[in-house]
Amino acid sequence: MSVVLPLVMLMQIGTDLHVYPQAQLPAITPRRPAASAKPTAPPDRLSECLAHGDDDLDAGLTAARAWLAEAKTAEERVAPNQCLGLLLTDDGAYGEAEAAFAAAIEAITPPSAPGAVPLMALAGNAALADGAAARALGWYDRALAIKDFDNPGARGAIEAVRARALVALDRAAEAQAALAEARRLAPGDAEVFLLSATLARRGQDLKAAQGFIETAALLDPVDPRIGLEAGVIAVLGGHDDAARKSWQSVIAAAPDSAPARSARAYLAQLADAGPAKPAPAHPAEGR
Repeated sequence: MSVVLPLVMLMQIGTDLHVYPQAQLPAITPRRPAASAKPTAPPDRLSECLAHGDDDLDAGLTAARAWLAEAKTAEERVAPNQCLGLLLTDDGAYGEAEAAFAAAIEAITPPSAPGAVPLMALAGNAALADGAAARALGWYDRALAIKDFDNPGARGAIEAVRARALVALDRAAEAQAALAEARRLAPGDAEVFLLSATLARRGQDLKAAQGFIETAALLDPVDPRIGLEAGVIAVLGGHDDAARKSWQSVIAAAPDSAPARSARAYLAQLADAGPAKPAPAHPAEGR
């Protein structure tokens, strides 16, 4: 008899993602200034600023603020604000990071608007991490409204994180539409199909969820979150052996990861549950 496991929220794939570190969001742009923003600083100074923060986050934040203080014009503030926003994100100061990205965006002139799109996405990511889904949605919608930004993959990634914001706002049908557009724009993005699988599974459409998770696994065979979600879909479909194999593969591939911790807990539920005894809800990691 299949074990009944608690459904995993779209915002909690594989680990507790109530707060998103930047690295756990779909990539929107390299950590470099947008070319069309035309910052007047030397082209490598942003890289130096970020590297400084990688070595010592506090020192990097101090350096970013000092660089910002040097700026004489709005245009010169774009790159230091981008550095500051990224480092503040790394520091978990998501509200301040959003403000830094917003300042960079406001300094970009209308003719260079496409250069602001990645920064709008980063501002949205920071807002989402700060628990402000409505603000995040506003940033994503603003970014997607700039038609001159001709980068289908990046637009697809923005639609994917936009779907996260919509789920947080209990707007599942709109999230489904956003993910359908993301799949059209970014058919090679495993993250998009992972999110699609989870949302379909939450809607009890296990057939669609299975198709999406199979595509995600083909695109990224080593992502442990995909193996974790594949197991959840399998067990809800009554395929306990397949679920066990998926979760065991997660543990083997990434034993110290959050998905592996969840996989171990789910395997314990499979082992403990009898024919007439559903598994208890997993209390850890927001599940």
